[in-house]
Amino acid sequence: MGSRASSLLREEDIEEIKKETGFSHSQITRLYSRFHSLDKGENGALSREDFQRIPELAINPLGDRIINAFFPEGEDQVNFRGFMRTLAHFRPVEDNEKNKDPNAGEPLNSRTNKLLFAFRLYDLDRDDKISRDELLQVLRMMVGVNISDEQLGSIADRTIQEADTNGDMCISFSEFIKVLEKVDVEQKMSIRFLH
Repeated sequence: MGSRASSLLREEDIEEIKKETGFSHSQITRLYSRFHSLDKGENGALSREDFQRIPELAINPLGDRIINAFFPEGEDQVNFRGFMRTLAHFRPVEDNEKNKDPNAGEPLNSRTNKLLFAFRLYDLDRDDKISRDELLQVLRMMVGVNISDEQLGSIADRTIQEADTNGDMCISFSEFIKVLEKVDVEQKMSIRFLH
């Protein structure tokens, strides 16, 4: 695939992406077309600025956090394969996928991987735990100035108090999973992609 935006996807690239992400051939080609239209630099990769032109992300209070999720640490560009890997977290789990080969790696759209993606939106410093300050920052992004700092602090304190089972005043990934065990993450973190 390289860095040539004008090059078409090769059949072997599509097959590899299908295996890795679970997207269908037609979904991949449609998403490639969308990727190509976003690639304003025409270099076969998207920058943060390219993502910021997407109206739905521009108005989303967590838009910057979602955009950052597309970029590996230290990178400022994402190629099509990386773009597809991130989007795969939002692919609905189909009934025929629930009984897949147990020896295959966990699909990107599994419950655990969806939760890990969500956890990383809160874990701003990437230290594998959500502190009170990180929780406050994300809450502030989500509610803006509609709630006082005192109320936000109270929400953050209550959330950590309920989730923190080991007493370190942070939320680990395993604690995050436990808190969300009754939430239908598969449904809430899914986007219907056209077939």
